[in-house]
Parts: sequence; C-alpha cells; structure tokens
Amino acid sequence: MLVMVVLLLDTLGIGVILPVLPRLVAGFVHGDLAAGSRWYGLLSSTYSVMQFGFAPMLGALSDRFGRRPVILGSLAGAAMNYLLTAFAPTIGFLFIGRVLAGVSGASFSAATAYIADVTPPEKRAQNFGLVGAAFGLGFIVGPALGGLLGAIDLRAPFLFAAVLNGANFAYGLFVLPESLSRDLRCPVTFANANPIGALAGLRRHPILLGLSGTILCGYLAQSILQSVWALHTQARFGWTTLGVGLSLTAVGVVSATVQGALVRPVVGRLGERQTIIVGLCFSVVGFVGFAAASHAWMMYAILVPFALGGLAGPATQAILTREVGASEQGQLQGTLVSVMSATSIVGPLLATRLFARFSPATAVPYVPGAAFLAAAALNLLGLALALRLFARMRRATSDNHSAGR
Repeated sequence: MLVMVVLLLDTLGIGVILPVLPRLVAGFVHGDLAAGSRWYGLLSSTYSVMQFGFAPMLGALSDRFGRRPVILGSLAGAAMNYLLTAFAPTIGFLFIGRVLAGVSGASFSAATAYIADVTPPEKRAQNFGLVGAAFGLGFIVGPALGGLLGAIDLRAPFLFAAVLNGANFAYGLFVLPESLSRDLRCPVTFANANPIGALAGLRRHPILLGLSGTILCGYLAQSILQSVWALHTQARFGWTTLGVGLSLTAVGVVSATVQGALVRPVVGRLGERQTIIVGLCFSVVGFVGFAAASHAWMMYAILVPFALGGLAGPATQAILTREVGASEQGQLQGTLVSVMSATSIVGPLLATRLFARFSPATAVPYVPGAAFLAAAALNLLGLALALRLFARMRRATSDNHSAGR
C-alpha cells in the first residue's frame, strides 16, 4: 500500500535523530548533563503538547480537504523542522523545530484515516498491523543509521532526515492518490478541530466511548515503558548505552514480526474482540515479567509475550474505524493521536517519579520494577473495561435478537 511507504519513511526520519538529539541539546549547555536533561525534557514535552493540540485539527482538515494535502503539508513541515534543527545556532531554534515537529507529527491521524478509507472493514486489523510493522522497522533501522551518521557529525542525521522527508514529500506528490472522495467530506468546526471537543465527541459513539478507557490505559502503559526502560536496565543490570540500544532493536524486531505476521491469522481465528482480550493479557504478563526480572537475559525472554500484547492495537483500531463514517475517520484518528500525546506528557512524569521513589537500593520498600507494575495495573484496568464493554455489547445483541422474534 502506497501510504505504508510514506509512514515507513516518516518513521525512519524520526528514528534517525533519536540517538543524537540529547547530545545535540547537551552541546548547547556546554556538556552539562543535568542542564541538558532538563532542556531535553522540555523539548520532548513541547513536541507532545503541540501534537496533542494539532492532531484533531489535522484530522478534521483531512475530513474536509482530503488526506493527501494534509499528509503532504505535514511532510513539508517535517523537512523544514529537520533543516532548522541541523543548522540551529541556539537552543531556542531547537524549540521552534520541536513546535514544527509536533504539528507535522500530528499527520499520523491523516495517514491512518487514509488506511481506513482504502481498506475494507474486514481487513483493517491486518493493515493496521502492517502500520505497526512499518513503525517497528523504522525504529530498528533509523536509530542504527542515526548512530553511524552521528559518529561522523552530530548534525548529519538531521540533514539526512530532512532529505528523507523531502523525498517522501516528492513520492507523495507524484505517486500518492487522494483516498477521500469529495462527496464524503464534511466541514471543519471548532468542536471537532480541538482536542477537548474531539474527546467530547466520543460520546456520540457508545463503543468508541466504551473503548476510550482501554485505549488511554494502553497508551499510558506504553509511555511508562519508554520512559524508564533505559533507566531501569542501566540501574538494575548495569547495561551500557550500547546494551540499551541493542535491547530496543530487539523490541523493534519482535514487535514488527508480531504486527506484520501474526495480526491477520490471529484476528481471523479469534475475532477482533477476543484478540483485544488476548493481547491485553499478554501485555499484563509482559510488564509483570519486566518488573520481576532479576537477570538481564530475562528481559529478552519476556520480550516475546510482551510483543504479543501488540495484537490488541490493530484489532482495536479495526473496531473503532467501523463505528464512524468515512467523513469522520480523520477526526477519529486525530482524537486517538491527541490521547496518545496526552499520555506522552503524563507518562514520563509518573514513570520517573515511581523509579526515583522505589528503585534506589535505600528505598523502603525496595521495588525496582515499580513503574512496570504500574503499567501492568493500567493494562489490567484496560482489560476490565474492555470485558465490561464487550459483555454489554453481547447483552444488547441478545436483546435485539429477542425483540426481533
């Protein structure tokens, strides 16, 4: 699918800069690690805040003007962000770049709406699984390539990312067709173009509203994992930066395999609802396993059940996209990206506080995996919410059949 190429190249661009952005920030504060980490945290929050605010707007704009112009505009914005960062003379320019990155990163809502446009409902789980595989591949190849380029020059990965996004823009301009016909487009309103209004709009769709708690819990659990993985493995097992990087590569490989190869047969055999339940159960097992691991090799062994938790995401997306019409797909995806961005603001704060409180050897009680246990609890809550919703849906279906007789 053509849009998968766009997503893969976009993810590669993001992955390329991951190994070098913290070092670039530290260079502006003369290598001061403490000051650099604070500035880096502010830059990360800036990105998430902008994505939270603009994802519903771009989703709504894609419902009004089509997916293609929104995707192309976002790719152009991303290229400008990387160029600005590559030549930034002060840290203030990095913030401007992060603002552009947050706005252009919200294009994911238009890209996923594109997939919903061109995919029959029964195949959406499979294609959303391929989206996850594209992200996994991007985050496998991207950081490795960024590390190699960063060894040559710290700003080289940003120039490469700019070129990559420029090429992606050209590809989209000449190859990517529009997916949303004019007769299915709807006007943009303030209510559907801001994050608060978009979230409130979920009330119009009971199943969306019912699954929103499960989605929020899942996103927050993932944000916790991303925030403390490096801290936990370095403190608990003495992993070096290389060791952390290799482990993240392993996460990407296993996750891409699950998303790309297993979603279709599992959903075909179990159905979307059961796949969500099974996936959430594996997520709980994975997070508890990470918390309980006492040797480094256990973290790698637990990657398999943890990655199987990724089955839930595509199945959830497939259900959600069936609940809204073609003219609302962009708004739906924008709302989901906004929720994910909000958890990217809250998750790191919660995760690092739990790590600081319970992980030091002098902590009482000493619970080095406290953040992972919190993530497991969130997924368990999400599972309970999903089970309650599905039970309610079964009762409603049964009542409708009884009334039909």
